[in-house]
Amino acid sequence: MAEMDPDGIIATDPRNNYDRKCLIIRKLLKFNPKQVFTWQLVKTVAMGQGLAVLMCGTAVTSQYLASDYHVDAPMLQSFMSYALLCITYTTALLFRTGDGNMFQILKKRWWKYLLVGLVDVEANYTVVKAYQYTTLTSIQLLDCFVIPVLMILSCWFLKTCYRPVHYISVCVCLLGVGAMVGADLLAGRDFGSTSDVLLGDGLVLLSASLYAVSNLCQEYIVKHLSSVEFLGMVGLFGTLISGIQLGVLEHNNVANIQWDWRIGLLFAGYALCMYTLYSCMPIVVRKTSATAVNLSLLTEDLLSLFCGLFLFQYTFSGLYIVSLVIILVGFVSFNAVATTPTLADPITPSVGWKEGGYDNPDDIINEEVVVEVLEEQEEEEGECPGVSWNQRTQYEEVPAM
Repeated sequence: MAEMDPDGIIATDPRNNYDRKCLIIRKLLKFNPKQVFTWQLVKTVAMGQGLAVLMCGTAVTSQYLASDYHVDAPMLQSFMSYALLCITYTTALLFRTGDGNMFQILKKRWWKYLLVGLVDVEANYTVVKAYQYTTLTSIQLLDCFVIPVLMILSCWFLKTCYRPVHYISVCVCLLGVGAMVGADLLAGRDFGSTSDVLLGDGLVLLSASLYAVSNLCQEYIVKHLSSVEFLGMVGLFGTLISGIQLGVLEHNNVANIQWDWRIGLLFAGYALCMYTLYSCMPIVVRKTSATAVNLSLLTEDLLSLFCGLFLFQYTFSGLYIVSLVIILVGFVSFNAVATTPTLADPITPSVGWKEGGYDNPDDIINEEVVVEVLEEQEEEEGECPGVSWNQRTQYEEVPAM
């Protein structure tokens, strides 16, 4: 209980401070590095950096097409990637039976996947369009806007409860991005158009918001339905939408391409990298979260810079190494602590557990893990938004009154 001092000011009960200190000491004594730095964490980091390598492949091939061959057809590149997804995953849905068949999915949820496909296509298009109006530095900084937007959407729609360490980790990663941008400025790599910086920055923010919505939908679908359904539907509607935009906006650019085997090889390389990225991303999202995946992709710009040292004669700066280390530290610390489940759906969790998420609604939650998490919340005297007493009592016995 709080005490009243002689001046009428409420004083803190010393016993509460003592209990808090004891709680901190107990947690420090119980800390076991082996429980944090697990093989699962190593695999998560490795998979995240694998996605970053694939993103680096798309950046390098795009840079070659733009700088060496003066090819300006980003929608054609996207169309080829979506077409590969359609050929493989949409075809796989055709041969499924029951509710997983493509026609059954379209009958129930066609308009939802149409919106997801539209958001995904326009997210890719707007960020490429932004290069015509603003600088590379602005794009690198503002593109990180996807992470806070995604965290807000995850808390709102998926009822994900982030712990303080997750917010600190995100800030550390963004600090690494700041170091990378500083290195770019020192190296004189702040190139790009400045014809309409305000419009370009607005397009980047729009692209980041669209990416956040797309990634949120992806996380929900791959954890509640299946990865093949998501990839098949995005491939189908992405191919249709990008094909229409290609015919309307880029038909002249495509007609002016001087095709040879090198340009064809670069287009094929871009399409294969993007196809593999889309195919592998649901696996990582299911084991972690969409936010964790976006944190891992922050190193893509750095990997592209390292490739540019050899391919495009970029100027090296020691800040690149510093920023890479900072981003990796933030990413590791983010994944070392599991997000708290809110039990919004007791059968199909909205967020991954310590050992990852689930692909189908038939997966069963380990109730002991849920009880353990709830006990930790009580010890910390913290409230997790979205967890009501009725939801908590599904896994706890209510003492007799």
